Amino acid sequence: MLSGPRRFYRYSHKCVMNSAERKKKFEVGLEHFNVEKFFEAHELWEEIWLVESEPEKTFLQGLIQVTAAFYHFQRGNPDGTESLLASGIVKLLRFPADHHGLAIGDLRDAGKKWARALGNQSSAKELPFPRLTRVRKSSSLAKSPNQEKQSLRPKGRR
Repeated sequence: MLSGPRRFYRYSHKCVMNSAERKKKFEVGLEHFNVEKFFEAHELWEEIWLVESEPEKTFLQGLIQVTAAFYHFQRGNPDGTESLLASGIVKLLRFPADHHGLAIGDLRDAGKKWARALGNQSSAKELPFPRLTRVRKSSSLAKSPNQEKQSLRPKGRR
């Protein structure tokens, strides 16, 4: 019988990461992602994920799953790609399209395009890997996808 909560990562309770280290790892991960070094990006972002709290933990998990999906594609595993894309996109849908000044909406759209191509047995090899770029608007001013949809409805019918 286990005493206390079960830990999947043996030393995760000992991990502490200051904000400068977290930012540096995230930025290096972003550079890796944008040059299609998906395994390396995944590894760096997972280090942050292990010590992060919610809701950022979920954001990072979505980003990691999308990144791992493209790594699976590079390794010839389309089923793993499709599954991880679906899981990652669902998590990223909880966040604004420009969360942390990143074009998360564009990444979600690219992921959906990839998932459709894989699901339709189309040649996903013809699709370019997405890039994760910066946007001007910050997430503190942005609306979530659900808020964006609601703001498009006529005011008298809410």
